[in-house]
Amino acid sequence: MSSASNTPGGGPPTLLDVTSLKAGFGARVSGLQISAAPSAVDVTAVRELWHRHKLLVLPAQQVEEPDLVGFSAALGKLEIHVRAEYLSPQHPELLYVSNMRREGRTIGILADREVGWHYDQIYLPKPAVGSLLCAVTLPEAGGDTYFADMVSAYAALPARTRERLAGAEAIQSYAAFNAMYSVPTTPEQAARTPDLRQPVVRTHPYTGEQALYLCPGMTTRITGMAQHESDALLQELFDWSVQERFVYRHRWEKGDCVLWDNAATMHRRDPFSGGERLMKRTTILPDDDRARPFYRAESST
Repeated sequence: MSSASNTPGGGPPTLLDVTSLKAGFGARVSGLQISAAPSAVDVTAVRELWHRHKLLVLPAQQVEEPDLVGFSAALGKLEIHVRAEYLSPQHPELLYVSNMRREGRTIGILADREVGWHYDQIYLPKPAVGSLLCAVTLPEAGGDTYFADMVSAYAALPARTRERLAGAEAIQSYAAFNAMYSVPTTPEQAARTPDLRQPVVRTHPYTGEQALYLCPGMTTRITGMAQHESDALLQELFDWSVQERFVYRHRWEKGDCVLWDNAATMHRRDPFSGGERLMKRTTILPDDDRARPFYRAESST
């Protein structure tokens, strides 16, 4: 379908071609070129599509780093990632995700191994609400990214399971993720990212939808349960969430940019080999008054 925003101000709207990727989850949005100073109407249109579909693929982008920063900043305040050693030298709002080496050092995080299911920044008190990842250099094959619709996964749970999760909290650990998929943080970085509790079911700060807010990469225990009971329930929820009906697989092409809702989706990446890969990512924060994840009882909706 085609879409254009009619919100006044900021110049004429861009005519967007919007194609669903999966029923109720994800859309391919053609006709929009990311710029450092997007019009107000384009920002409004993208934000509405982002909240509605949770995941937007913006293909065939020809952008420089200032464009990625400017476009992302129009959607919200940008965070400077804790892994300072992997940030763009000119634009620290950009995190490099790469296996490339320059002058004897790796320039990006996460190299070329598999990266398991995770939510970006679930380990922070005020985690990101969005991430924008753009493909700059790609190997010949591999490195596909999978996204899970955690709103639909929660809604489809049996009622007795939703009741069991009402008000529950879980421990989220960046250290656990790094032990499995990345490299250790420095002592200063570790001090900034201690383990903390988050709600197991998160109410979206803008749409009010509820999503499972846990992931195999970082969720280590549901509080108030014996470890064996927590392990069993978490494994049940992890297996449930990554059923094919909830997952979209993205096969990257150079110039693809993917914007996802980090309050409603988790993601993982296949390993790859046989070439260099460079992705550039911004991290979009929610408004301060909506920043802390919370649970709202279903009966109050």
